[in-house]
Amino acid sequence: MRLIGLAVILSLVLAPLAAEAQQAAKVPRIGYLVVDQAASPHLREAFLQELRDLGYVEGRDLVIEYRSAEGKSEQLSALAAELVALKVDVIVAPSTVAALAAKQATRTLPIVSVAIPVASGLVTSLARPGGNVTGLAFFSPELVGKCLEQLKQAVPGVSRVAALWQPGGQGERTEKDMLEGAEVAARALGVRLQFVEARGPENFARAFSEMTKARAGALTVFIPFLWSAKSPARHEKAHGV
Repeated sequence: MRLIGLAVILSLVLAPLAAEAQQAAKVPRIGYLVVDQAASPHLREAFLQELRDLGYVEGRDLVIEYRSAEGKSEQLSALAAELVALKVDVIVAPSTVAALAAKQATRTLPIVSVAIPVASGLVTSLARPGGNVTGLAFFSPELVGKCLEQLKQAVPGVSRVAALWQPGGQGERTEKDMLEGAEVAARALGVRLQFVEARGPENFARAFSEMTKARAGALTVFIPFLWSAKSPARHEKAHGV
């Protein structure tokens, strides 16, 4: 779903570029900046497939310059500078650290990212982001209250909600804002929160056992997307809550 959203947003950025390129017989160039491409090669292919579904084919409608830091995030700044020097039309940076490196390298080129935008300093606010960064907020403390509000709408009678979170997974400031925001939203909605910690997929069995014992009526999740490809047990356990 994140890749679909990222591709859709990129297509909106590309549309005027493609029109200009057609007039000038020029193919739009995309810079693709990641921390470690080898760790998740399927993500790039999925991204390219979504672009193809939207009518953009690599090599025909656009050129993509790939840059990977091979797991060494300190190299991202130099790689971002390379992309700027190549005069790409837009930079795709599907992580917070990659987006920060891209923003450091340019204040004018559009940057499309999946990131924690406000707490990281990529944008000033979700309502008025400003600057040259757009994309998806994969997680943000500002969204916690909205998530609980939507959960309450989906399950009107719920009185106790379990909140699964990963200590140390978001950064101290983000976690503090997230937990405080969740408490404020829960009080306003008249529900009681049960915070349940899980530092990794190996903790899911214990976490869901705690939720069951506490008779939680619903679950909300504050966990980094990096777990999404690592925890098939999560889906099995979720059906038992």
